[in-house]
Amino acid sequence: MTKIDVVSGFLGAGKTTLIKKLLKEALDGSKTVLIENEFGEIGIDGGFLKEAGIEIKEMNSGCICCSLVGDFGTSLKEVISTYAPERILIEPSGVGKLSDVLKAVENVAGELDVQVNSAVAVVDATKCKMFIKNFGEFFINQIAYAGTIILSRTGKISQEKLNTCVELIREHNKAATIITTPWEQLEGTAILETIEGADKLEDMMKEMLEDVHEHGEGCCGHHHDHEEHEHHHEHGEGCCGHHHDHEEHEHHHEHGEGCTCGCHDHHHTNDHHHADEVFTSWGMETPNVYGREEIDSILTALDSGEYGAVLRAKGMVPAEDDTWIYYDYVPGEHEIRSGKPEVTGKICVIGSKLDEEKLAVLFRK
Repeated sequence: MTKIDVVSGFLGAGKTTLIKKLLKEALDGSKTVLIENEFGEIGIDGGFLKEAGIEIKEMNSGCICCSLVGDFGTSLKEVISTYAPERILIEPSGVGKLSDVLKAVENVAGELDVQVNSAVAVVDATKCKMFIKNFGEFFINQIAYAGTIILSRTGKISQEKLNTCVELIREHNKAATIITTPWEQLEGTAILETIEGADKLEDMMKEMLEDVHEHGEGCCGHHHDHEEHEHHHEHGEGCCGHHHDHEEHEHHHEHGEGCTCGCHDHHHTNDHHHADEVFTSWGMETPNVYGREEIDSILTALDSGEYGAVLRAKGMVPAEDDTWIYYDYVPGEHEIRSGKPEVTGKICVIGSKLDEEKLAVLFRK
């Protein structure tokens, strides 16, 4: 099975620079072929990339996403039969629509042992607003159909302009992962893992949710004195504050008035709880820069109860001095440390009866 990755991006966004970084830092030693399609008669970047030892199949008489769909299929078959690559990178013309490129690939995928592995859009953060206004039909299409959007030149703009760029992108694609960290701070392997779906915010939140459900410290995240409270845990600090009878599968509530565990206040018979019935999760990806004291203040505020019963929080965000802050929180204590740059900042909170609006205000500053 050959993986196909489509790296789109408007003219001058930095597609070729990104591909060179991936080839050098993430795909070195792999059997990778680049299919490049420049707009015009002469391929400009072919010689530039041949230096990396990558075979170039140039199609310069038109665009693969329109008039050359048939030729594209022939070229793809030729590439696979000639090189038997593990991966094919397709760099379409900067003025091509990503939806048409993906359709062209899908039209021939059924005849070949290939799969579309990813669809990427490279966006110049310094020109995002202008391109949306002036070239919306093509520019927005590339954003809308991408699974990962990689911002280039983010180190050259203010925090405010970067946030505006992210907001504009989110108007057209709410689900894609957006890489906001300057490329020079990232390893190509981290970018490739993100493109392929690794380390997504949803995955991180799911992992946290499962961890809380299996190993949580009681119904509302705090240690309980069982002589003072009417909570019964016969098998450790239970995930949701229920008494479990595994033979009868019954759950008995004997909670005191102060319990904020979010469990249903009734008796369950022949029923099992799933984590998503008891716990909720909130998270966001952000390019915002934070200070250590600011993160410390935010995590301390989570103990107040104002934001719901917070069981767990973790994240990694860019710091003011170009380093990165990693943090972990459990009720009553938290840890803040330094870590390697991530593709964008990530913030996760798990708990019960979370006030998501207040959390958003707390973390968005």
